[in-house]
Amino acid sequence: MEPIQESVPDDGAGMPPPSAATSAPPARTRQMLPPKGACWYCEKPLDNVRRFCDKECADAFDEEKEFTR
Repeated sequence: MEPIQESVPDDGAGMPPPSAATSAPPARTRQMLPPKGACWYCEKPLDNVRRFCDKECADAFDEEKEFTR
């Protein structure tokens, strides 16, 4: 005798609601920072358009923000 598999519609009702942390992508938070002429993480001098000197600093900034909430 084989087991019976019940069909359950996958409408997402069984999924937990997305948290606030996952609803706002980190890049959006970075874009809200005003350019200040230096990297927001390491303070390396930059032009008046860029916010971070490289991706490593941007990622480190995001990681630090996560731990200081």
